[in-house]
This record gives sequence, C-alpha cells and structure tokens, in this order.
Amino acid sequence: MSEITRAEICAVAIAECFRNDGEILMSAFGTTPTVGGRLAKLTFSPDLFMTDGIATGIETVPPVSGPAREEPIKSAWMPFRLFFDNVVWTTRRHVMMMASQIDKFGNQNFACIGPHEKPKAQLLGMRGAPGNTLYHPTSYFIPNHSTRVFVEKVDVVSGVGYDRAAALGERTSRFHDIRRVVSNLGVFDFDTPNHAMRLVSVHPGVSVDDVVANTGFELVIEGEIPETRMPSDEELRIIREDLDPEGLINKEVRS
Repeated sequence: MSEITRAEICAVAIAECFRNDGEILMSAFGTTPTVGGRLAKLTFSPDLFMTDGIATGIETVPPVSGPAREEPIKSAWMPFRLFFDNVVWTTRRHVMMMASQIDKFGNQNFACIGPHEKPKAQLLGMRGAPGNTLYHPTSYFIPNHSTRVFVEKVDVVSGVGYDRAAALGERTSRFHDIRRVVSNLGVFDFDTPNHAMRLVSVHPGVSVDDVVANTGFELVIEGEIPETRMPSDEELRIIREDLDPEGLINKEVRS
C-alpha cells in the first residue's frame, strides 16, 4: 500500500476512542471523526449504534466519500423526541466533537473568538455542547494543533471541562466523562489526579517537543511517550476502499 498519511493515523486513533463502548450511539462530527467511528464499528466495536444523520438507525456502514455500494439496512426510527429521551439523557451516547479552543481541563469553545458580548469572530454557537459534555462520554478531534487552539483559558465555554463540572457538584460531575482528545500531533486524556490534560502518544514523525511547543498550557507528561499505533493493512483497506475512497480526510488534517 502507499505511504500511510497523518489523517489515516488520526482515523485509527479516533476509532480507538470507541473501543469497548458496547451498544451505545456513536456520534461523530467532522469527516475524520466520522471515518474513525465507522472504522470502529467495522472492526473491533460492532455493537456501536449509528444513525443516518437524520432520524433512522442503520446497521450498514456507508462511506463518507464516493457512492454507497448498497441501500442501508434500517434498524430503528429515532426522531428528535426519542433521540433525547432514549439516548441523550440516559448517557447511552459517545460523541466526538471538534473544538476551536480547548484548555487543560477540557473546557471547549466553538461559539466565538473574543468576549461573548462582543466577539471578534462568530463561530457555531453553543450548539449541543453543554448537554453533550454533562450527560454522556465526549471526545474531541482537532485537525490543526496549535497554541491558538490549545489555550490556557477558552474565550467562551461551550463544552464543560472537569474543573467546571466539579464546581457544579456531584450530581453533575458523576456523569461527566471526557475520554480523549485526538489532534494531528498526538492523543491526550485526562486520567490524572486533578484531571489535567495528559499526553498519551505522539503520532509517527512528531516529537514530544513538537507537541509542547504547540500547546498553550503545561501538559502532564509521564515517562517515555509512545507513538500512536499505525493502521493495520485491513484498517487501511477499509479506510481507502470502503469508507473514504476519495481521501477527504487528507484534506481535513494538517500534516
């Protein structure tokens, strides 16, 4: 096979975020997160539940680029009312969002840049990020890791981080679970005593110094940091032939 791209490494790292999730709704925003989540369902997490993006649960896994090879097998009807009643409020969902800013405790912003009352740039708004982060597992994908994104303090909190969840009390914090952050440089988690962001692995060709230089706060770095695992031959085949034959993920991820 041709040379493995950074985007393909990110897709596999994203798939790993959904490992062992069991029968739970996989929600992914962005091309690479969608490829990663669908890769997980096609390999080591077959029980993941997917929707067609509107209101139908499907069992077959469609591509993100190129024509679909078959009509999807439909398994459920889930309009928004049922979606909130049966999934969102019951914690039976793992969502991977993107972030315009994220801080060391996982507070996330994709609402605006600058003060909320008079922003320099208007972005997506709060969307569903507050509910996502307070009611079910959440991960993040950041395709361009820089000090403008990994910041000491986010301008506006869209998604709630560990420090703010703790301040809201035990009834909230017991459901709060930020699993992973995957960027184009490495993989991160919050499995530290104070839930500060920790470097888990660096992608091949990236050094720990590269990650530190592009992060606007102090990361937790423990011992020798391993490389993110490479895709297997079968995972590469699935990504390139079944999920993304046009290679859209390579346009989303900065090398």
